[in-house]
Amino acid sequence: MAMNLYHKKQRWKLVLIGIAILMVVASLWYSNQIVQKVQEKEVDRVQQWADAIKRKSELVNLTNKAFNELSSTITELQERDRQKVTIWSLATEELNKDLEDYTFAIEIVKKNTRIPTIITDMEENIISDYNLDNLDETIRKLVEAEYSGASKSKQDSVYNAVRTDSLKSFISFWSKTREPIEMDIYDGEKQKIFYFDSIYYRTLKLEELERNRDSLNQAFTNELIDNENLVPVLFIDKFSREVIATNMDEYDSTNSEEIIKRLASQNDSIVVKLNSTNEGVIFFEYSPEIAQMKYFPFVQFFIIGLFVLIAYLVFSTFRKAEQDQVWVGMAKETAHQLGTPISSLMAWNQLLEAQGVDQSITIEIDKDIERLNTVTNRFSKIGSEAVLEEANMVNVLEGVIDYLRKRISSKISLEFNPDKTEITAMVNQSLIEWVIENIAKNAVDAMDGSGRIIFRIHQVEDLVQIDIEDNGKGIPSNKIKTVFQPGFTTKKRGWGLGLSLVKRIVEDFHKGKVFVHKSEIGVGTTFRILLKV
Repeated sequence: MAMNLYHKKQRWKLVLIGIAILMVVASLWYSNQIVQKVQEKEVDRVQQWADAIKRKSELVNLTNKAFNELSSTITELQERDRQKVTIWSLATEELNKDLEDYTFAIEIVKKNTRIPTIITDMEENIISDYNLDNLDETIRKLVEAEYSGASKSKQDSVYNAVRTDSLKSFISFWSKTREPIEMDIYDGEKQKIFYFDSIYYRTLKLEELERNRDSLNQAFTNELIDNENLVPVLFIDKFSREVIATNMDEYDSTNSEEIIKRLASQNDSIVVKLNSTNEGVIFFEYSPEIAQMKYFPFVQFFIIGLFVLIAYLVFSTFRKAEQDQVWVGMAKETAHQLGTPISSLMAWNQLLEAQGVDQSITIEIDKDIERLNTVTNRFSKIGSEAVLEEANMVNVLEGVIDYLRKRISSKISLEFNPDKTEITAMVNQSLIEWVIENIAKNAVDAMDGSGRIIFRIHQVEDLVQIDIEDNGKGIPSNKIKTVFQPGFTTKKRGWGLGLSLVKRIVEDFHKGKVFVHKSEIGVGTTFRILLKV
């Protein structure tokens, strides 16, 4: 029955371990499915960002093309403006000559209604100006507002002063980008013509187009900076390998290739066509949250496992304490129950001696009564602090062997040939004899009535080594670690407590070691006991 209980316990352990493994596998599989879905969504976000960049790139290309075409046209028209001003200056010169017909020259002069022009002498003193009506109107409004209470003459005086200062400022500004044109008036006298582009070429539309182009050129970086949900991204020029934009804090001008290599090993890059001759490449990695999600189940299992382990150790300690109390109670109760029949046996044996029964019989009865007293003493000591005394282990072994020879089959030989006559150890002799008897009786049971048991003893440094070797059935390798557990037995009857008690006596009472040194099926088993000198 005890063996069946032991096997049931083992089967339940295996079942629980199997269930735990299934739970772990199922949890990891489910977590992996969630991680894959999140990864797919992050890849979709990167792809959407790439599509947006592609559309913006197309818009930038169209804007650049329109701006370049318009800029080219402006250059041509600016040159045409200068030609017009030159022709206008020539026509003005003609008006100062004696001609029969001034019609053509006058017509040319009249046609200059759009190009802002200021005429000065060679010392840049203002002589006249043309096509500055907007300036005149603006100055007039400012003066009237500022000097609303002043007289008309005062307003005119301020107006003329402000207008003159404005014209001088225009001359200074225009001359920086447009060289003035000199024209001959008469008799070698010359004048300068300062001019600016016509109003048509300085439209708000061109300025707005320029602003749009500049803002679109910053769109890549702005898109990364403003998009908090985007995963770490590195956007480079495919051919020059220059970084166009990135949101990775670790990036600097020296480690781009290292980052590209790392990102390329994690995910496939995305190619974005920037224009007809160039392409961009987007490298990316999953967000840190993905890695956390991947490792979270392992962290969770570790924490749960640690909690379960601590709980198991706590409950095992309580259970062991309860078992110890049961052991102690059972042992002391056994010792108490044995006391009465032993006393009766002693009285009956004395009566037999008085009646003249064969002395050899009463002597053997006395030995068995003494043995029962020893067993009772052993049980009574369980649960109490064992008193260890120095003892000659050679003599202890010889005494146990002599006792066993008279009580086991004559077909089983007991061999003991020590190298020394005295090897001492600190032991409780009564308990250690019990240990040796239990191991030897287990060996006898394993040999089915015939065989050989060899006892060996050696001192190895500060330890006494006792080997008990039999040539019985042997112990299967998968059972060696469990032979000392309560409930383990190969016999049809028995509680499987003998070897468990052996382990308690050696390791708990004597602070030594007992274990299966070697075992082979069909060859035999060797138990080894180590005790302190």
